[in-house]
Amino acid sequence: MEPKKFIVEVEPAIEAKDGRPSMGPVYRSVFAKDGFPPPIDGLDSCWDVFRLSAEKYPDNKMLGTREFVDGKHGKYEWLTYKQVYDKVIQAGNSIRACGVEPGGKCGIYGVNCAEWIMSMEACNAHGLYCIPLYDTLGANAVEFIICHAEVKIAFVEEKKIPEVIKAFPKAGEYLKTIVSFGQVTPEQKEQIKNFGSAIHSWDEFLSLGKDKNFDLPVKKKTDICTIMYTSGTTGDPKGVLISNNSIVTLISGVRQFLDCNNESLTANDVYLSFLPLAHIFGRVIEECLIHHGGSIGFWRGDVKLLIEDIGELKPTIFCAVPRVLERIYSGLQKKINSGSFLQNKLFNLAYSYKLRNMKGGSKHEEASVLSDKLVFTKVKQGLGGRVRIILSGAAPLAPHVESFLKVVACCHVLQGYETKTTQVGLNCKHFTYRPLLHYYLDNIICVYLNVGLTETCAGSFVSLPNEMNMVGTVGPPVPNLDARLESVTEMNYDALSSTPRGEICIRGDTLFSGYYKREDLTKEVLIDGWFHTGDIGEWQPDGSMKVIDRKKNIFKLAQGEYVAVENLENVYGLVPAVDEVWVYGNSFESCLVAVVNPNKSAIEKWASSSEVSGDFESLCNNPKAKEYILGELNRIGKEKKLKGFEMIKAVELDPVPFDIERDLLTPTLKKKRPQMLKYYQSKIDDMYKNMNK
Repeated sequence: MEPKKFIVEVEPAIEAKDGRPSMGPVYRSVFAKDGFPPPIDGLDSCWDVFRLSAEKYPDNKMLGTREFVDGKHGKYEWLTYKQVYDKVIQAGNSIRACGVEPGGKCGIYGVNCAEWIMSMEACNAHGLYCIPLYDTLGANAVEFIICHAEVKIAFVEEKKIPEVIKAFPKAGEYLKTIVSFGQVTPEQKEQIKNFGSAIHSWDEFLSLGKDKNFDLPVKKKTDICTIMYTSGTTGDPKGVLISNNSIVTLISGVRQFLDCNNESLTANDVYLSFLPLAHIFGRVIEECLIHHGGSIGFWRGDVKLLIEDIGELKPTIFCAVPRVLERIYSGLQKKINSGSFLQNKLFNLAYSYKLRNMKGGSKHEEASVLSDKLVFTKVKQGLGGRVRIILSGAAPLAPHVESFLKVVACCHVLQGYETKTTQVGLNCKHFTYRPLLHYYLDNIICVYLNVGLTETCAGSFVSLPNEMNMVGTVGPPVPNLDARLESVTEMNYDALSSTPRGEICIRGDTLFSGYYKREDLTKEVLIDGWFHTGDIGEWQPDGSMKVIDRKKNIFKLAQGEYVAVENLENVYGLVPAVDEVWVYGNSFESCLVAVVNPNKSAIEKWASSSEVSGDFESLCNNPKAKEYILGELNRIGKEKKLKGFEMIKAVELDPVPFDIERDLLTPTLKKKRPQMLKYYQSKIDDMYKNMNK
């Protein structure tokens, strides 16, 4: 039997020539073998996405927020598409009344809420650049974005207003109007007035446009609709220019993908909004829901209350990050292991039987109906009772977790391409998962879709339903882009070999339009229409992609945060007691560890003052010396305002400097990171093992 193939070749490979590396064939999804999905009629801009749905589904529930009565949150209160449309028109008139013209820059800062969406749609209506503001990109990020993007008006969550005020007086050169999603204090009004700007409560602001009626400008597909700032490897955040065309093209691709897999979105779908709208994944998911006339209910912004929000909303669509699913997996394992002998036996028999059938080609819903009913049951109620699609992004899902969930979740578990600049994710370290752990997963369609890159509008690769062979891969390309590999000779990756490996390159209308005010960076990654991701991939025989390496030194932690490792090593290298440091982390761990070459004089001086004896080598093995160095690293980290996930959590001391002889450095004394990982692997494993005890 001929193996399945989920990609088709559309252009041949190109041999190396004139200093350019060789490039493999160009492939696209088998779902697009006859061409990319056609444009959706009338859908030329993000405004059209909302406008058309407001016309088609005026009475559908659109935005839901939990009512707050007598100090308690109750049921969801809903605004219909028509009601939201009316408020958006009013907000747009108010923006224009403040002197902001089409093409102006509008910031939005805060947790997901109805006002966030309405502010965004007002931007879409009047051809404004929607610019999310957030502080997770580091100290002074809000000030930097306001000034770099020349933001004239900003909509801000009430509790975030003090953060915006901190950006003054510098931000005041551009930012003339601030709108609170809630109330404004007299002190805040006076502060902003002294800077020559104005601040309004939400209701006050809407009244500014009450008697105004500004014409809506014509929007084109090529117009920029948003600038999303992402972390650079070392310098300032980069502003990724996203056009209307990128988003509407992605919507048509998502629709085709879901239609081909019999899982179309409908006007009856209800989505829980908690993945940040400030990031591309959250934004495009909600655009897709709006396009289909679906309903969006907002969480309250507190992860400890998320399960309660789910129970009240009863969503049919739910987005998660792998960290959540891994906690569910761990909780399920504990519950299984704590059961009786008979319960364990029943579970293992059901699991093995269903897994064998799925590997044999059975669809998950047909692999073992009896097991689903008798064993893998009840978590559906834990997620509100109606969930049919779970989307997961931000970081790769461990293969063993993916395989496990494919069986016990009675669902499609699809993993997608995660790479360098995705800013999606929820920091779940304080999340209480216990309510979920009393249930097994039942009758849920779990779709772990690609969230890809901001630069590709969150769409790159996605694995397919009921294809167990794709576990551990990110699947074939989505149906609206082309992909190829480019050889990376310095890393010995050959795109033309029998096992093609190389840098993943992407082409298509979902690509970004460049980095704002950084043409130099744009030219580095956009070459002849191909976006160079910086990730090393390997084509699998069935056409799915496996990400195996990173061309540059940046990686993602388990909670979805990106780490620019060279930048951190420069910071930690400022510690006088450190001669050299190698920082390590990966997508299956939530924190960083390091191997340090300590300064001999400094460590011996510390030992003398601390009454710790021993020669240099024995001192490097002394737990107290490790604690001392770790404390010094964290001291400099705090001093330089590193974020929590950038702090080192464990350290190993090597008395022998990193050297060429052990193949740890290049002849130009650059770290050979894959070789360092191989050399220190046992030390790395021990550090993580001891932390996880």
